[in-house]
Amino acid sequence: MKVELVSMTENPESVVTLAAKACYAKGMLRDVVWQDESGCVIRKCRDSGHLSVFEHASFTFAIEGVSRSLSHQLVRHRLASYSQKSQRYVNEAGFTYVTPGSISKDEELSANYNMLMDNIGRCYKWLIDSGVPQEDARYILPNACTTQLVMTMNARELLHFFRLRCCNRAQWEIRELANKMLELCRKVAPVLFEKAGAPCEYGECPEEEPCGKSIPKKYEPLAQILKDNPKLLANVKTALERMDKDGGK
Repeated sequence: MKVELVSMTENPESVVTLAAKACYAKGMLRDVVWQDESGCVIRKCRDSGHLSVFEHASFTFAIEGVSRSLSHQLVRHRLASYSQKSQRYVNEAGFTYVTPGSISKDEELSANYNMLMDNIGRCYKWLIDSGVPQEDARYILPNACTTQLVMTMNARELLHFFRLRCCNRAQWEIRELANKMLELCRKVAPVLFEKAGAPCEYGECPEEEPCGKSIPKKYEPLAQILKDNPKLLANVKTALERMDKDGGK
């Protein structure tokens, strides 16, 4: 998988700051100070839910070597623009494919998986050589087949995307993509994306079945105290069990 940030709004954090100040400025916009060196304006907008101003900053990514399985998930994020390699116009003979780790780690599974991909490739080529149009021959291509695309999202949609797809409960391939994208975004707009990512990193997990990966960062000092004091931890567990029996009272 290869991910590049190929374009973005010039000075994205300044543009978001200007948009926020425009909502309350009495004078002309040309007199508004764009800079927000401390990031307080952006943080205030984020924490208050005034996220419409984030939509003025957009980011464009070039993505290669991901599966069609991933791209099917990706386009469900509707507030974005996509341009993807067409299997109708591009001949996929000799296509490359993604192999899940659950398969590649097992020698027998991997061998059978690769054999199936080779057979699909040969059948695809046979169809093309037999005069079947590419737009029809592509029907046998697997979800594992790699693709490439260009995607543009604004900062607000990216925050939503990272919240869902950086989560440990997200499918592994799109989670890897989301983490790579977030890393790139933080390099160029650190304040905009300082609290982006899985919800459990900065608050409570909204999942019905949490992954158990970690606890919110704000509780890490308490977790360390409990870890270092087994007796205190036991007392806390006893108290919580008692609360459960009493209906949370």
